[in-house]
Amino acid sequence: MWTTLKWSLFGLVGVLLIALAGVAGYAINDNSSGGGDNVSSGNYALLDEIQQILEEEFVNPEVVTIDTLQPGAINGLIETLNDSHTTYIPPEVLQGGVDIITGSFEGIGANVNQDTTTREIVIISPFRGSPAEQAGIQAGDVILAVDGESTEGWSLTNAVDKIRGPEGTPVTLTVRHPDRSQEDITITRETVDVPTVFVGDVKDATGTTVPDLAYIQMQRFTDDTVSDMSEALLQVQEDGKKGLILDLRGNPGGGLDATVSVADMFLDGGVVLTQVDRDGSRTDYNSKPGGEAADLPVVILVDKYSASGSEVLAGALRDHDRAQIIGTQTFGKGSVNHLRPLSNGGAIYVSIARWLTPDGTLIEGVGLTPDYKMDQTEDDVPGAVGPQLFAAIDLLHSEINGTAFVPPATPAATPTPEPSVAP
Repeated sequence: MWTTLKWSLFGLVGVLLIALAGVAGYAINDNSSGGGDNVSSGNYALLDEIQQILEEEFVNPEVVTIDTLQPGAINGLIETLNDSHTTYIPPEVLQGGVDIITGSFEGIGANVNQDTTTREIVIISPFRGSPAEQAGIQAGDVILAVDGESTEGWSLTNAVDKIRGPEGTPVTLTVRHPDRSQEDITITRETVDVPTVFVGDVKDATGTTVPDLAYIQMQRFTDDTVSDMSEALLQVQEDGKKGLILDLRGNPGGGLDATVSVADMFLDGGVVLTQVDRDGSRTDYNSKPGGEAADLPVVILVDKYSASGSEVLAGALRDHDRAQIIGTQTFGKGSVNHLRPLSNGGAIYVSIARWLTPDGTLIEGVGLTPDYKMDQTEDDVPGAVGPQLFAAIDLLHSEINGTAFVPPATPAATPTPEPSVAP
């Protein structure tokens, strides 16, 4: 149960160069086997027939091996489920795992996901100060190739296995930026600390600091997030701030324990989320009364890369009338995932349940619709000024002062089209 609680909200399953393999060290607590190397019994005998025909007749016999056919069969089974969060992890990838929730890792330092429609590998966000950010990797970049090898047809774990590596070694990514330009970017891998909470000043459109408001950016939910957020909120209170802008843009989620604990800080009891299992049974996860920031006005910023834990937190605070949301439709990652070991040394990361917000809103495949939809501009960067943040300032001041909020005179956002398959 602990494993499910801790990892079920590991949104955007691939954390670049940590990825699915990263859960290996703590999720394998079930000694049951997923079966042997052969799936030929019962209804799967047809696969044996196909394999025999290929071995005897296929024009390129050198590629008809168990090493090539078996992974294809496994991935084919999983792809028919149309669930990007259920993934096969080969043994070699699983063995390279690290514990993202508790420490650091060697890599380029970015969140990544696989587009469910195009199957492209997409950068969700680079970590602050990471090698990826310093080299020019941007949120929304599509990885077209790694060291000259095309990513077309790759799974998320394939991409992670190719890109992560020892500190001090280089990797070249061919990326398509959101503006459709392409670029080869060489990054030297480093040991990257997993970021959590950042506190900064709020500046208005003139660049002037807004003294009565606080800004906190959360990049993910880890073991350190709870203490970091508690310290940040204590500082906010000591500074006499009257409102908080909570920036969850680009936040892919993390541990459920941390998510619920952070929600506790803003709520005075009540349901944080509801888990619905495959048999329809429901389990509520509740906050405790007396959150230290239960009376602090909050506006949350989200984007299409806000997923999993960040969607749960935003949904819980909104459903309890504790926050309003500005931004674009969120990612829609609301599934419980469990790592099951296989007899070949690999594993399958499988979706076993769904999450609902306190008022019963389904997150998976849908996401959260902001109270005020606003398209992002190139100035809307987490941690920086921009139209979305300016709107959050006005919204908070209207709530604090009891005045009417006038949304910015911009058209309502529509979901950003996902990038097309690269030629």
